[in-house]
Amino acid sequence: MKLKGERAASLLIQEISKILLTEIKDEDLKNVTITYATVTNDLSFAKVYFTTLDDDKKEKVIRDMNNASSYFRMELSKRLDLRHIPEIKFIYDESIEYGKRIENIIDKINNEK
Repeated sequence: MKLKGERAASLLIQEISKILLTEIKDEDLKNVTITYATVTNDLSFAKVYFTTLDDDKKEKVIRDMNNASSYFRMELSKRLDLRHIPEIKFIYDESIEYGKRIENIIDKINNEK
């Protein structure tokens, strides 16, 4: 059963990325990259993780992505052969920022030697 959720998550990542690339007019959302997704076993709810190149507009992008979730669901229902399109919650992926902070710390340590 878990495979179905993983497959649905993979499809969501692919299709939401395509929608962002081809359909979205908001320039702030054009810089969004979908990094990961999880879908519940019953396919009723999905968490879609993303990052953006423009850190200054992070809060606006988080708000805009979640405000557009019904638009994404509508587009996904046209594109995907799923009986039920999950409710989508977009979550900003902190892991890339965390990785950059760790990298900076390592660089600083190496430069002090």
